[in-house]
Amino acid sequence: MNLTADLTGQHVLVTGSAAAARRAVRRYRSAGATVHTLTSPAGFTPGLLDGVALAAAVDDGDAGWAVLPVACRRHRVLLVREKAAAPGGQVTLVGGGPGTEELLTARALEALREADVVFYDRLAPHRNLDRLAPGAELVDVGKRPGHHPVGQARIEQLMIESARAGHNVVRLKGGDPFVFGRGGEEAASCARAGIPVTVVSGVTSAIAVPAAAGIPVTHREVSHLFTVVSGHQPLTSEEHEHLAGLGGTIVVLMGVGTLPQLAAGLRRAGMRADMPVAVVERGYSDSQRTTVSDLSGIVTAAAAARCKSPAVLVIGEVVRQAGSCRAQAAQLAGLAGRLEAV
Repeated sequence: MNLTADLTGQHVLVTGSAAAARRAVRRYRSAGATVHTLTSPAGFTPGLLDGVALAAAVDDGDAGWAVLPVACRRHRVLLVREKAAAPGGQVTLVGGGPGTEELLTARALEALREADVVFYDRLAPHRNLDRLAPGAELVDVGKRPGHHPVGQARIEQLMIESARAGHNVVRLKGGDPFVFGRGGEEAASCARAGIPVTVVSGVTSAIAVPAAAGIPVTHREVSHLFTVVSGHQPLTSEEHEHLAGLGGTIVVLMGVGTLPQLAAGLRRAGMRADMPVAVVERGYSDSQRTTVSDLSGIVTAAAAARCKSPAVLVIGEVVRQAGSCRAQAAQLAGLAGRLEAV
């Protein structure tokens, strides 16, 4: 059970070894409490509970803490039990999904709760990190188009330095860390430095953002394959020909800036001019927007709509399914309502 409490001005006693209790100490301080710590049961006396509103017993494996519950009952002090903090000196690469915290996995939420330091990206779900990672140090290392205040090498260095200082480090990234997220580079950098690293997969925007617009990347009798492409740099003629010849659905991440080259290259490679194309901007946000045209007209349509990053491009016949999928969902919702009424 997770509770949010305002403990401003309250005194809280946190018991347990310093390493095991470090997360609890930061969390209670972030809630406004004046925190007192006791690292060994040998130093406990009932008088330590005078004026204390809450005692937090961190399970550090020491049986000597059995005296604490009895003393709390006698002093009428609320006692809560806490898990020991995860060992420090490690890095967890966490995929945050397409930007909404509702799509964070259970494992991602657990990693954030246990974090001492969180290095987060611009497209990661960071709006409520103070709640998701209570008491952790939050460091914005996000890059924006044409503006990289913290370079990739420096990000990796910061992660390693923080882990070497004994911290449980979370690197929170948008989407999945291994889908154009440079997670492989960061994992390799940690491994070379001798830092244990764990990867928590995330919901990739390559599938989730089209779905948010009602576009399935595969659909029976329409598309039985999809290809995910980075649009960060223009593709080569050979790559255009390969994509045009594959068939199926093409999903392009970070492709608004190179859309003119992509559309022209696919046309030169033989893709039909009337192939449907969608630009889905800011997926899952309150300002999500979809611009639809065909391959011959998408550049003009995107310019007229002033499409900007972050956006996902979807090229293929599945774009035509967006309306029917939404209609089917509405019909199913209406059917469910009628069945409930019966």
